Amino acid sequence: MTHNALKATQALALCALAAVLLAQARADEPEKLRAIIGEETRSVTESADSQARVNGLDDDTQKLLAEYRQVTAKTEGMKIYNEQVAVQIPSQTKEMESLQGQLQEVETTQREVLPMMQKMLDTLEQFVELDVPFLKEERRKRVAMLKEMMGRADVTISEKYRRIVEAYQIEMEYGRTLEAYEARLGEDEQARTVQFLKVGRIVLMYQTLDRKETGYWDADKKQWVVDNDYRQAFAENLAVAKKQGAPNLLIVPVPAPKQGKS
Repeated sequence: MTHNALKATQALALCALAAVLLAQARADEPEKLRAIIGEETRSVTESADSQARVNGLDDDTQKLLAEYRQVTAKTEGMKIYNEQVAVQIPSQTKEMESLQGQLQEVETTQREVLPMMQKMLDTLEQFVELDVPFLKEERRKRVAMLKEMMGRADVTISEKYRRIVEAYQIEMEYGRTLEAYEARLGEDEQARTVQFLKVGRIVLMYQTLDRKETGYWDADKKQWVVDNDYRQAFAENLAVAKKQGAPNLLIVPVPAPKQGKS
């Protein structure tokens, strides 16, 4: 029963009691009846207050019970979580030990790989300097960038190795291509812009832009040789290299084969 309903019931009871007592008052003594009415009224009021206190205690009990159940559920959840963590700890410990071992292997690999990469880079630099002098500035610049990269801490070892290998692959590709490009020939005041024609690593020819001078690189003498007999052949080969002419037999100054040492 709610608090309001209880009060209504008590009010009705008081009214009924008052009606009975008033009826009796007509026959009995007025003072005695008033005393009885007052006593009954106090009794009903105290009963209502007691019931209200009981209802209040019941509400508090329900709240405490709900809080208890909530705390119990949280405690049970924490218990299950702790049990799961306890199961995972040995596995995580093994994983940490495995990672530690891998880190040690990486450190060992770095100590071995870095000197090897440095040697590869030194070999590449020497090769560019001793090779047929085509695209000289471009190739020297590539080597210089790789040397600068080797001293950088923000570049991983794997990336350094990848780029060195990539440079080797580019050098290998040069030996299979027919290329034409413009560049400077000579040094200081004697330098001039010419057309170069590269046939793999076998032949490197040049021709001035006015076509008055044609020559080639003599790999044996390590110097440029002027030979205007190749003027027309150079023009035809240049058109093939630039994809402006149909592929044809190339006329170039191929060096004579050398007899190998026995």
